[in-house]
Amino acid sequence: MFTIEIAGIAVGIQNRFRYIREICQDYMVNDAAPLFTVCATEDDIEEELKISAPGAPKAYAEATCIHRLIARRLHEFDAFLLHSAVISCDGEGYAFAARSGVGKSTHISLWMKNFGDRVFVVNGDKPIVRLTENGFYVYGTPWRGKEGYGKNTSCPLKALCFVERGTENSICQIDSQAALMGLFPQVYLPEDAMASSATLELIDKFVKKTKFYRLKCNMEDEAAVVAYHGMNEK
Repeated sequence: MFTIEIAGIAVGIQNRFRYIREICQDYMVNDAAPLFTVCATEDDIEEELKISAPGAPKAYAEATCIHRLIARRLHEFDAFLLHSAVISCDGEGYAFAARSGVGKSTHISLWMKNFGDRVFVVNGDKPIVRLTENGFYVYGTPWRGKEGYGKNTSCPLKALCFVERGTENSICQIDSQAALMGLFPQVYLPEDAMASSATLELIDKFVKKTKFYRLKCNMEDEAAVVAYHGMNEK
């Protein structure tokens, strides 16, 4: 067993395989008592292999199960898992969500190319969003996506942008109803009714306090510039 801290939450992990310990290395702490502990049972791992990851190593399946078990408890800490890629630019967070294959990882690479040291990746796939006394913050997690983008850090979330493919680059702010429609496929909702209700209440606050945009873009450098200026208009 070992303990990690993500989004300011200390979590104990009872592991069977070394892989989960390796990917959590940057988040491990020795001096924090876990607020809760998770453990993927053999049945959990077998179910994961059967339904979501046929042919994958058991160690990978365990890591996926543990990620899900943590996500189920996040509502207790005013937090939720958001399937997105998040960058920090000039100290502010920008989240990009999209259907699989649209190219959100490619898009954030354009920001790094065009804005240089002003930009770094907080998390490339599964960051945590948490409501703090200073507003909503976004946090890195060990689950970084296939590119491995991310680090153990956090920043205030300035905006969330839904990315779509387009031949021309354009961006517009969207209203709360459109934001909710885009958010639901990207947010993990626990199966438990009370936990799900608490998460939905948090998402309602998130929508009221966050700016949302829709970006239609190609994969040229201009896409990052258009996105940046669109989300920073006065």
